[in-house]
This record gives sequence, structure tokens and C-alpha cells, in this order.
Amino acid sequence: MLRESEARDRAAFVNLFASPEVGTYVGGARPRDEIERTMPEVPGQRSGFFVVELDGAMIGMITLDRRDAERKGHIRLEGGEPELGYMFLPQAWGHGYATEACAAALNWFANAHPGEPMVLSTQTANEASMRVAAKLGFTEAERFEDYGAEQWLGVWFPGVPSD
Repeated sequence: MLRESEARDRAAFVNLFASPEVGTYVGGARPRDEIERTMPEVPGQRSGFFVVELDGAMIGMITLDRRDAERKGHIRLEGGEPELGYMFLPQAWGHGYATEACAAALNWFANAHPGEPMVLSTQTANEASMRVAAKLGFTEAERFEDYGAEQWLGVWFPGVPSD
């Protein structure tokens, strides 16, 4: 289930951002004490931010943001493309939850923004994320070097939005 963030999710967010496994391809884990100190009571309260819930508990998050024009990797010269992002707790990996939750977010997006493409960026070394992107129908737009590693930018074009 995708839903808005709630105060009860805070501990799971701390675990997510402090996890060395999760941090492998996103710049590393942050120190737990720093996260505890700076994390708002209700993390992620903004448009385009979804908690992924399974059996009443948060297992991950999905973001739908505009890609900053200053970042490398774009399908438009001016940038600002809608971008799908996701992070899941390690215990949720390998069960298809990321693919299922991201597909639901993409379906929502296609209905809300008919015909608008979505981008996704990941390190090429992140094989699991590359598999999720492929299952979701993203195709390679470009590769570039950033954050000291090769990055992959994929693009997804919506079909006819479902009712």
C-alpha cells in the first residue's frame, strides 16, 4: 500500500537512512545519532512522497520529484523532468515490493499527467535497481559519471492511462 507518511514511520525512516546496505549506492549511510537528531517527527510530509506499507509497517519509500536542472542526466535541455526514486529496508529486498510499489506510483502518475515521461537514475553497479527499472519498462537514455561512479538514466513513457 502507498500512503502519506505518519509519525509512526519515524523509526523505520531512521533505520532506512542509517542502513549501510541501503547506503551502498546512495552516498553511504548517515550516522544514526545525526538522523535521530535531525529527522522531523513526521518525515517526508510533502507532495510526491509516499510510504510503502506492508502488513501495517513501513518497508520503504517512493518519491516523485522534478529532476534538478543542475544535476547531470536529462532528457530535456532545460531539465525538470519528473523523476522516480525509491528506497526500501533490506528485509524488504528480493520480494518484488519495489517493482509493485513503483508500478502503482507510475500508474498514478500516468493518470495524473497523461503522456508525460518519467526518468529514473541509478548507479550501473546497483544491479537490483537496474532490474527494477527494466521490469518497470524504463529504457536507457544515457550514462554519465557522477558521485565517483557510472550512473544510468532511464526514461519511461506512459501508455494509455488506466481508469
